[in-house]
Amino acid sequence: MTKHANIPPIIESDENETRDSGVESTVAIAGHPLHPVIVTFPIAFLVGALGTDIGYWITGDPFWARASLWLVGVGLAGGVLAAITGMSDFIRIGRVRERTAGWAHMILNVLVLGLTIVNLILRLNDPVDAILPWGLAISVVVGALLGASGWFGGELVYRHKVSVIGYGSNHRP
Repeated sequence: MTKHANIPPIIESDENETRDSGVESTVAIAGHPLHPVIVTFPIAFLVGALGTDIGYWITGDPFWARASLWLVGVGLAGGVLAAITGMSDFIRIGRVRERTAGWAHMILNVLVLGLTIVNLILRLNDPVDAILPWGLAISVVVGALLGASGWFGGELVYRHKVSVIGYGSNHRP
């Protein structure tokens, strides 16, 4: 465990990485990584879809079902863009692949995208009938997976210094 962290690592920690300057993202503008910026949108849309699914469940108003369809669709499109930037870092930065947090983050996000595709397909023909029970259930699972994936993404950035402005080793320091 590092001296500087108040929260113990879930998976692993390396004191050398805490002192390391870190490694830059492979997809950045002027050194600013794009992945952390892009991921906020699909996360918001997919969590929003959970909210609108619950709104439909409570009210029965088809407006919420149509809103869920759009949120799932736009969340999937944004998730694909986020996946492209994240996969670039996963493939090109050894430090990400050398960490369990990197693998957990990637696997959870692949699951999220797969479930979101299923969720969208279920809703395309009839957004109202798709919500109960499967649309809502998938949205709950996607929301939980996004929370776990976000935690591991944070582990990569804050504990392992990935996608920060630095001149550290592409691999473990």
